[in-house]
Amino acid sequence: MSRAAGGECRKEAAGWEGEDGQCDSGIESLRSLPGGRETPAAAEIPPAAAAETLAETAAEERLDSSYGSGALPEPLPGLPAACRAEEPPPPPEGLSRQQLEALTYVSEDGDTLVHLAIIHCVPAVALCCIAQLPREVLEIQNDLFQTPLHLAVYLEQPSVIQALIHKGVNPGLQDRNGNTPLHLACEQQRLRCAQQLLQGTALTEGPAQPHCHHQDLQLQNWQGLACLHISTLKGNIQMMSLLLESGANIDVREGTSGKTPLHLAVECHNRRAVQFLLRNGAYVDAQMYNGCTPLHLAVGRKDAAIAAILSHSGADTLLRNMENETAQDLADGNDDLLALLPFDDLKISGKPVVCSE
Repeated sequence: MSRAAGGECRKEAAGWEGEDGQCDSGIESLRSLPGGRETPAAAEIPPAAAAETLAETAAEERLDSSYGSGALPEPLPGLPAACRAEEPPPPPEGLSRQQLEALTYVSEDGDTLVHLAIIHCVPAVALCCIAQLPREVLEIQNDLFQTPLHLAVYLEQPSVIQALIHKGVNPGLQDRNGNTPLHLACEQQRLRCAQQLLQGTALTEGPAQPHCHHQDLQLQNWQGLACLHISTLKGNIQMMSLLLESGANIDVREGTSGKTPLHLAVECHNRRAVQFLLRNGAYVDAQMYNGCTPLHLAVGRKDAAIAAILSHSGADTLLRNMENETAQDLADGNDDLLALLPFDDLKISGKPVVCSE
C-alpha cells in the first residue's frame, strides 16, 4: 500500500484483476476524494458534513469505479421505506432528504458510497455512512461480489471493520472467487483484521443482536480452500494458531483433492508448519482422496527431514494409496529415505515392528 501525491491511496491488487484489465472495483478512480488511511479524523467529521460532502461529490462527478463510462448512478432499488426517494419519512436528525438520497445511490459498477469511501481510503467518511445506513445496504455486493467488509479487510482499515461488524453485517458473504473477508485476511496475512473479524462476530452473538452471524471456519472458496488451508500455504503460524483457537478443524479437507493442512505443509516443505500442526493434534495418517498420506507426499518429494518428523510422530509406513503403493515403495532407491522406514510387515496393535540389528 502506498500513498501518492494528492492524497491518493494505491495498491497492486494481485488476484483481483477483472475483465478488460480492471484490477479491482475502483482503487484507481475518483481521485477527488480527500483524506487518508485510518486517520484519526473520523471523530472530527459530523455526519451531516460528511453526507453533504458526499452529496455534492455525487452531483459533480460520477461516483462509480469503472474507467470510461459516463453513466450516472442509479437509485438503489428495494431499500427500506426510510431510504426511498418517493415520499420518505422525515430523515434522521442532521441529514436532509437530499443527503440521505446521496447515501443510498449505487454506481453502475454496483458500488455504494461506503464501497467508494473505503476504496479511496477515506475511513472517516465510511464511518459516517455506516452510522447512517441500514445493515441491508452495508451488505450490498458490487459487480465483483465484494461487500464493504471485503474491501475494508483488503485495504486494512480496522476501524471500518469494527464498525461494520458492530452494525451486524454478515461476515460470511463470498466474493466472485468464493472468498469471505476472513479468507482475504488469511490471503493478505492481515492478522489484526482476522482478529477483529473473529472477536467481533463472537461479541455480537446473543439475544440483543437479532442479526448475529456465526463465522463458518470450514467454509471453502471456489478453489476448495478453507481459511486454515490458506494460512498454512502462507506459512503464517500466528494466523494458523488464531484460527485453531477460534474453532477451525485442524484436519479439514480441501475440496479438490482432499488434502488436509498437514498435507499442504508437507508439500510446501515447511517443517515448522508440519511440527506446529502435529503438536496441535493433526492426524498424521490422514489420507487424500487418492489415498496418499502426508508421508507419501514427503517421500515422493524426497524430503527426508519431514519424512523423519512424520515417522517419529507415528506415521504408518505401510498404508497404501489407490495405486497400491506404500511410502516404502515410493522410497525405493533412496537410501536416506529407506533408512527412516521399517521393512518388516509385522504389526503389533496396528503399528509396524522395527527390527533392530
